[in-house]
Amino acid sequence: MVSAMRSSIPEKRAPIGSVVREYWRGVRNYPALFLFVILGGAGMQVADLVAPLYLKQFFNTVATHTPDQASSGILLSLIAIIAAWWFASWACSRILHISNVYLESHVMSDLSQRAFSYLIDHSYNFFVSRFSGSLTHKINKFGRSFESLFDSVVTRFFPTVLFVGGAIAVLYSRNHTLGIILGAWATLFVAFQLFVARIRQPIRIARAEADTRVTGTLADAISNHATIALFTGEAHERGILKAVVEKWRRATNRAWSTDVLVWAALGLFIIGVDVGLLYGATIFWQQGLLTVGDFVLIQIYLFGIFDRLTAVNQDLRRVYDALADAGEMVELLNMPHDVQDARNAHPLSVSHGAIAFSNITFYFDKERPILKNFTLDIPSREKVALVGPSGAGKTTITKLLLRLYDVKEGEIAIDGRDISKVTQGSLRSAIAFVPQEPVLFHRSLMENIRYGRLGASDEEVFEAARKAHCHEFITALPEGYATLVGERGVKLSGGERQRVAIARAILKNAPILVLDEATSSLDSESEALIQDALEVLMQGKTVIVIAHRLSTIMKMDRIIVLEGGAIVADGTHGKLIEQGGLYQKLWNIQAGGFLKDDDEETDAKEGEESEEEGDEEEK
Repeated sequence: MVSAMRSSIPEKRAPIGSVVREYWRGVRNYPALFLFVILGGAGMQVADLVAPLYLKQFFNTVATHTPDQASSGILLSLIAIIAAWWFASWACSRILHISNVYLESHVMSDLSQRAFSYLIDHSYNFFVSRFSGSLTHKINKFGRSFESLFDSVVTRFFPTVLFVGGAIAVLYSRNHTLGIILGAWATLFVAFQLFVARIRQPIRIARAEADTRVTGTLADAISNHATIALFTGEAHERGILKAVVEKWRRATNRAWSTDVLVWAALGLFIIGVDVGLLYGATIFWQQGLLTVGDFVLIQIYLFGIFDRLTAVNQDLRRVYDALADAGEMVELLNMPHDVQDARNAHPLSVSHGAIAFSNITFYFDKERPILKNFTLDIPSREKVALVGPSGAGKTTITKLLLRLYDVKEGEIAIDGRDISKVTQGSLRSAIAFVPQEPVLFHRSLMENIRYGRLGASDEEVFEAARKAHCHEFITALPEGYATLVGERGVKLSGGERQRVAIARAILKNAPILVLDEATSSLDSESEALIQDALEVLMQGKTVIVIAHRLSTIMKMDRIIVLEGGAIVADGTHGKLIEQGGLYQKLWNIQAGGFLKDDDEETDAKEGEESEEEGDEEEK
């Protein structure tokens, strides 16, 4: 269902202006390096324009002088001057490229960090609505696109404009007609490339989108390998990938075929102007208006112009590809965060841990509210259990408390402070959350447990692991706490992952504790040990427990029975049994303390509620 939801979100791209602004924001942090890049590029073009002028003199001297000592001295002087300008071009080239290496590496690093920092602050709903593989691909393309764009515009377009403009000016000074012809040709040549590039842009965008879809499909399949294997879906997945790759192939074929046609047209442009200028120069030479050196000058300039202007075609393709790729990420950077800190939000300081839900209304679809006018007060250090059938709203309540979503109406307060007015970081630091299906980083066990409190010492991590009864299985592993757990913790069993998550919560030691069926993946022996650890962990804390095993919540101070997003009963286990009703019904259909029906509200499906909780436990 999540995959279907994710794929339904259309891919958008930011306007070109937004992409350029984002990149310029990165470049302007390094003004000195940028200046050296500009000066290096400009210096190269000046040297490449001036050196042929002395070559012209060199060949005129050879053509008009006899090989005597005087002419040899002139030629040697010209060679020295030409060599000096060539060396100047080489030196400017080194300045350009060395500065460019440092500039691009710094800016690409900054862009990747900025993209990640902004992306990671998006809401919970943002991430469950998108492929993680596609988001990763977009961040990577964002930095690489800057390299392509900056190389093309600053190190090639800008120098090309200087060289072509300078060559036209020099040729115009020698012969107005030839200068005008070259200028008109260069203008038409560039205009043609720009015109074609604009026509090709939708084709390039289609190819970039197809490329992103291939990455997303691969990531989705690889991350769900176990499901594919268990349901023998290999052939089905191959078919899905084949269809996506085929769309990419067709888009790529269209883009590359267009390039072939453009190159054919550019070749005709080049042949035409070369033949035309040589013919015109011959006529002016016959009239005594041009020298042999002028022929050399014209050819050197033409070869330089051809080389640079044909490179413009390749660079225009790279520019539009880069803009198409970067536009995906910039669109996400321009997207406001769904859940934001209020202006002038202050850190939350929890002294008691009293929680109050006041007239809460929440929905993904207005026609199907999950909670409506929901009110619940949890006094300081009270231990409350939430129970009820599937779709009752239990997990949604905890997600609202953590501000993974914002309420539509009403207020949630901790110690009298509206949580929407405090910083999200301080709010979540005050709450330790153990989910039903904990997901771990592909890092060591030490790092995963220490995530509860990043500044904790090794001994504090060991102590938390002992209390959660995971120290035993960790020390039995060949690499102990240095063991890598695999992507999402797949190398551990469900019970082992659960105990690591509990150890992380113990280490965090927050004043508010939320347990979403924290013992669901444990065997009976482990559960007995964890129950003891949880009793220690819950001391002195405000606790909210979501449970399917009603036997695990009998000692709670209060049990809140939910149905249809509303409270239908509230009291201790004994009191609720005496009252009868839904709680007694749930209790009666258990065997060994399990509910027959599970409950987990999960996340938005493009503005539509989708709730599912746990694995079905049968009688």
